Amino acid sequence: MPDTEHAIVVDQLCKRYGDLRAVDNISFTVKAGEMFAFLGPNGAGKSTTAEIIETIRGPTSGHVSVLGMDVTKRKAEIVRRIGVLPQGFSSFDRITVRESLQFYARVFGCRTDIDALMDLTNLRGKADAPFNTLSGGLKQRVGIAAALVNDPEVVFLDEPTTGLDPHARRQVWEVLKGLKSRGKTIFLTTHYMEEAELLADTVAIISRGRIVAIDTPARLTEQHGDYLRLTLESIDKTALAVIRKMGFNPKPMNDESISVPLENVDDVRRILDEVQKAGLAPGSVDVRKANLEEVFIKLTDEIPQDDIAENPQ
Repeated sequence: MPDTEHAIVVDQLCKRYGDLRAVDNISFTVKAGEMFAFLGPNGAGKSTTAEIIETIRGPTSGHVSVLGMDVTKRKAEIVRRIGVLPQGFSSFDRITVRESLQFYARVFGCRTDIDALMDLTNLRGKADAPFNTLSGGLKQRVGIAAALVNDPEVVFLDEPTTGLDPHARRQVWEVLKGLKSRGKTIFLTTHYMEEAELLADTVAIISRGRIVAIDTPARLTEQHGDYLRLTLESIDKTALAVIRKMGFNPKPMNDESISVPLENVDDVRRILDEVQKAGLAPGSVDVRKANLEEVFIKLTDEIPQDDIAENPQ
């Protein structure tokens, strides 16, 4: 019986380049209709994994299926049912947004409602603007629209907001939320932790070819993040000794501040009292819960330094 719950199934996937293990026996699933964020440092294996799922590369071993179809056996069928936005998308400079989308529709052999597609990606007002006159955020939205010309069930987005200013990034986020609300399965690779934390139902973190964590953003933060982090800015380094003597593990930061992971809020007052008793006065104090970025750094730093080689791509 076909698996209708999962749009993507990856089972014991390996990809080698000679002696290099770019992807090392990873397994995960992506539910139909969810937004799945795939995170990892440069060279971690995330692009190779995505390209295998997209049928661009072949696996060395293991099994990958998309919409119930084996990526090594039914490539043509899969390609007709997925959309891909590559990193650094570009179109022809002098043709308009409408003409760009018409071109990609012809490439796929699709009869596409271009106006509806522009409405979905908030591009109708730029329909007659040449591509080379668009802002970075608008160009990315054209790329997303191009990935949707065949009305795909699964959409792969590779770093869709890289290089965009915060306002343009949030406009792209709204487009992605709209896609999810229409039932599209979205496979997102990104370096922006805030993006994954805000948008994704499930986050997988890969490091040196291995999956080191996979769960919802909230559960990843709860399981792997420090409960609280206290930052004391512009403070004398002697405060390190004072705080260490209390049994905490403060870390000096590059901006001459001190960061202290804590388990409960009462520890904040205890530390501040001891620092003041020592005659030290921080320039400012910041207390916040752990976020996905801290979890990402922690997990990708802690992976053992064994013989796993980084992805050469």
